[in-house]
Amino acid sequence: MKKIKSSEITPEDIYLSRRDFLKSLGIVSASAAVLAACGPAATSATSQVSAAEAEPIDSVTPAAMADTDELGDPLNSFEDITNYNNYYEFTTDKQRVAKLSEGYKTSPWEVQVGGLVNNPKTFSLDDLRNFETEERIYRMRCVEAWSMVIPWKGFPLSKLLAEVEPKSEAKYVRFETIYDPEGMPGFKKNPWYQWPYIEGLSVDEAMHDLTLMATGLYGKDLLPQNGAPVRLVVPWKYGFKSIKSIVKIDLVTEQPTSLWMAAAPNEYGFYANVNPNVNHPRWSQASERRIGELGRRGSIMFNGYEDEVAHLYDGMDLSVNY
Repeated sequence: MKKIKSSEITPEDIYLSRRDFLKSLGIVSASAAVLAACGPAATSATSQVSAAEAEPIDSVTPAAMADTDELGDPLNSFEDITNYNNYYEFTTDKQRVAKLSEGYKTSPWEVQVGGLVNNPKTFSLDDLRNFETEERIYRMRCVEAWSMVIPWKGFPLSKLLAEVEPKSEAKYVRFETIYDPEGMPGFKKNPWYQWPYIEGLSVDEAMHDLTLMATGLYGKDLLPQNGAPVRLVVPWKYGFKSIKSIVKIDLVTEQPTSLWMAAAPNEYGFYANVNPNVNHPRWSQASERRIGELGRRGSIMFNGYEDEVAHLYDGMDLSVNY
């Protein structure tokens, strides 16, 4: 997997030109293919709608999906990524999140890490920034069947967990986001959800090198709409697993119940791996709309990260693992 230190990150226009240049020289190796996909250049997200709101397409075959995994897929623009977001704590309107979250205070900030650990610790924002950051270019696949390609900046979650020394009896990692009804209008407008937002991973998933604690994108600090100042990124799972604005992490023995599991247990499971062969109860997952593109493309098993993560689910029945 290709990793780039944060010191090497450049502005968006230079960044994209540099990748094209490296690709022409063959420096972007086959091992980096897992960090990119394929398709025409992205345009603004403002004219797009989620596939959950569009008519599902059920005719895409696994063979057709395989053809979509090509090296060199362009990144979504900074404008796309920061102006089309699901963040219900602010609003359910994807295109209003940026406006409603503008100026939201994300410093100072603390993340408490505890539970079944030998060394519980509270990390300040400076502590988090002291972890050596890398750039990771990941696909992001929303459960609503829209997608992006995003250049994150952050560090593997495993590095943070190593600091607290998980105990052997810990089986899962529970994440909790900030609860701020005064600063985030979505809490009061959507009172039926079991706030705060909770998510979880198995310990093996959390310790996997692809699992990222993201603090920025395109070489810049995260903006509030993208989950500032620190969020989880788990690229082989549907996007709702990548919890934003984390304030608490606990190592636990029992599988956490996430906000979406509590809200609709018949629709949202714990693992939520991208699986084009298992439809959401209300729409197909066989295809997706890349933000900035007019058509649809076939979805890829584990969002294209099958070689890296499939072993985590040996013995599981993935036909029901939603």
